Amino acid sequence: MKKFNNLFMVLLVCSFMCTTVTFGQEKEPEEFKSMYLVVTTLHWSSDADADFSDWKKTEQEYFDKVTSKNDLIAGSGYYTHYFTPDNSELVLVSLYKSWEDIEKADEVTDKLIDAGWPDEDARTAFFEKQGSYYSAKHSDEIYTTYPFTKEVNTESTEPLLFYVRKNIASGLGGKGYKEFFENIVMKNKYIKGFYTHGHRWGADARDRFEVGVYDSLGDIERAFDENERLVKAHWPDEEKRKAFFKEYNKIFSGHGDYIYTSVPSLSK
Repeated sequence: MKKFNNLFMVLLVCSFMCTTVTFGQEKEPEEFKSMYLVVTTLHWSSDADADFSDWKKTEQEYFDKVTSKNDLIAGSGYYTHYFTPDNSELVLVSLYKSWEDIEKADEVTDKLIDAGWPDEDARTAFFEKQGSYYSAKHSDEIYTTYPFTKEVNTESTEPLLFYVRKNIASGLGGKGYKEFFENIVMKNKYIKGFYTHGHRWGADARDRFEVGVYDSLGDIERAFDENERLVKAHWPDEEKRKAFFKEYNKIFSGHGDYIYTSVPSLSK
């Protein structure tokens, strides 16, 4: 849908020369290989005459003809506002195995577009219609994935909720993220999936994200209660529990919360 210009690619290559700071200074296991998320935040058009009735049908056509057939795009999804500061936003996420694949995937996309809409007039009309749904305002960020992952192990045809916690890395060190993840997140039955990633290219190098996947808003609330129970079970001694979280809380200096809902038919 969106092509990277040469300046963007130059900045991208430069950014990959930087060192990534992981959660709480935890070392990545040798068998883990980071992947890259390209996150584009779009906004609905504010045009009063814009017709959104065919939005999903239009994006489904693009997904079926292009995204689903591009093997260099390892994963993709659309996520719309559920509980965020801006109800006009929707987020398009694409996953790549390497930064080289980001550029190569763009070339494959061009070929798939030509094959999907061989008639130039029909192709022009389609993309004009697709573009009419969105405003010119958008942003692009690239993140690298971290090994603290709880894969969603079922394919749901129903929308899922993605609770995004955007953390700010404190730069003060801290430790214990791996222990918390393995004994709390992985054991919480209400957390359907969990993903972590951090800044690679974008506005703020301190960005670190935790994304929990849930069936419902009620499960998000129940997961908080379950976390408290699991914390007390893993650290039954109150003094040891306090000591652990005193160090753990140094990892991040603050965070923001966002909830999005998935569009299952537009997910890869």
